[in-house]
Amino acid sequence: MATTDRKPSDAGSKVVFENLENVSETDQYLEFFPLLQHKTPEELERLNKSVLRNAPVFKRTESPMLMLLPSPSSYLDRINVSNARLAGMQSDLHMTDTVWSAGISLFYVGYIISQVPANVFIAKGKPSILFPLIMLGWSCVTICMPAVTSGWGFCLCRFLVGLAEGPFVPAVSLMTSSWYTRKESPLRMGIWHAGNIISNVFSGLLAAGILTTMDGIANLHAWQWFILLEGIVSILVAVVAFWFIPNFPNNTGRRWFTEEESAMAQYRQFVSAGGIREDDEGNPWGGVLLALKDPFTWMFSGIHFSLIIAQSFKDFFPSIVATLDFSEVNTYLVQAPPYVIAYIVTLVVSWSSGRLADHCWHIVGPMLVSLAGAVLMISTLNIGARYFSLILLCTGPFVGLNIQISWETTVVPRPRTKRAALIAIANCVSSVSHWFTPYFFLRSQEPRKNKELDEAEAVSGNVSEWRFAT
Repeated sequence: MATTDRKPSDAGSKVVFENLENVSETDQYLEFFPLLQHKTPEELERLNKSVLRNAPVFKRTESPMLMLLPSPSSYLDRINVSNARLAGMQSDLHMTDTVWSAGISLFYVGYIISQVPANVFIAKGKPSILFPLIMLGWSCVTICMPAVTSGWGFCLCRFLVGLAEGPFVPAVSLMTSSWYTRKESPLRMGIWHAGNIISNVFSGLLAAGILTTMDGIANLHAWQWFILLEGIVSILVAVVAFWFIPNFPNNTGRRWFTEEESAMAQYRQFVSAGGIREDDEGNPWGGVLLALKDPFTWMFSGIHFSLIIAQSFKDFFPSIVATLDFSEVNTYLVQAPPYVIAYIVTLVVSWSSGRLADHCWHIVGPMLVSLAGAVLMISTLNIGARYFSLILLCTGPFVGLNIQISWETTVVPRPRTKRAALIAIANCVSSVSHWFTPYFFLRSQEPRKNKELDEAEAVSGNVSEWRFAT
């Protein structure tokens, strides 16, 4: 086990994703891949480019109608209640602020329970089947939510959605890190995890179209239509996903790659990890024990925890925007621009992080921008200044979280079950914050929302301190 966490060989990694044309037949790692041993450097370079061009995760995540959709649909089902609240869901179900916040928190109880066992199971199984089943699970519960008539029903549905959705984000991180090298990973992670940001854009736009026009149709409230339609879309995406989700490089099969391309996909990961194979044998729970014993697991968990607190405002973003006194339709529409800007910044900073092989400053910089946004929001009631502060506030946490996840998968690359457990444990620890952050966003704090923004300000500073310390 001593070699499990061996740092990747810089020289070997350079061979794969910077200088493939310099690969020679005497490369120490090629002996493990008979199909590649006698290839010329030019042939190896062509294979490498072919893998990057055709890699299922990359090819489909770049397509807006295929693999990019599962991530936004996941977050849409998670955050749709934020806009539904503005449309009267809380009052129609006769829920107090405390009961509402309890429902938001219970989502993360289920979310935490399922993550570690499910991600380890996926690491040893076939994501091409398990991913769509996970999506079907949370989509079916979402469709049932409009039928609830009380606060306890709302809380139960949120718990079940969390239970079904828990494996998704850790599994996405596991899959991406299984296909891409440590320099390629940040941007690809950004494309996947930008689904969080895109969902907020879509949610506001959909809310403007549905919540303001469909109230009373078929004797349903507008918020019921809103949740129902989003659930139906998620089911359609889940069904399509059965045809487009790959497995891991070592077991994807000829549907995606030729035998030589499959060997190159595994070789790229082998070199990037410093000569440690991606697949691992034996008891899958051995990987969990390795992760629990690794101090990096708990360091990453602490940073992850801080970043999630810093972005907790997103669950109440529509309510925060409503304090700017826009009309109902405009309140839904003006939610989109801050997230569009955050999406662009996430992709640019993620690309830069991979290119420069840096994590520290690519997290600290955006978090300091968010810190400035929190200070500005607290300091003024000017509508223009407060809206600008929301743009700043949205920028940092999403960028930081994406780069943080990419970093943890490169520091502890093997075995796969250990990496799967580490990702899930860090995500579980961070999700605990959702048990108390909903109580920061109370309507009695309007319009300044001082309490929650003080928290965001403090956490932004704490994340910066974490980064300098590491």
